[in-house]
Order: sequence, then C-alpha cells, then structure tokens
Amino acid sequence: MKNKLPIHCPSCQEALQVSQLSCESCETRVSGKFALPLLLQLPQEEQDFILQFFLFSGSLKEMAATMNISYPTVRNRLDDIIARINHLKTFNP
Repeated sequence: MKNKLPIHCPSCQEALQVSQLSCESCETRVSGKFALPLLLQLPQEEQDFILQFFLFSGSLKEMAATMNISYPTVRNRLDDIIARINHLKTFNP
C-alpha cells in the first residue's frame, strides 16, 4: 500500500507545504517553498469523488446510480466540493 501524501501537520493541523523534490534516478534535489496543487489540498474522499466524476464523464445521474445514492445527494456533494475549491482559491491565488 502506498503512503498517502499528508496535507496537514500532524501536530498543529496547519497546511503543509512541499519543501523538497528529488529524483530517484540521478539524486538531484530541488529545495524551496512550494504550495500543494489545489486538488491535493482537498480531503482524500473529495479527491476520490472528483476522480469518479471525471471517469463518469461528468454524469451525476450515472454516479448516483453506481453509488446507490440519490441524484440530489450527488449534486449536493459536488456543490460542497466546488464551494471548498472556491474557498481554497481565495487563500491560494
């Protein structure tokens, strides 16, 4: 099982930033202060939902049927994720 990329500090729960990237092949290292991509700042459950949305070509109706939940529930989850992304964009222009 792959380790999941942490997005919050385990001590204080503040957002983590990437400070180093490395190449396994040549061992080059790049250091700095890099923000996580917007979608990686979302909780894993919301990332999974977005992936399903993409794989279902944006069909909420098909998603609802496959997930055995109502269309309005799927629509509300999508609206919540959109609101969270808009909120993140405000703080990470």
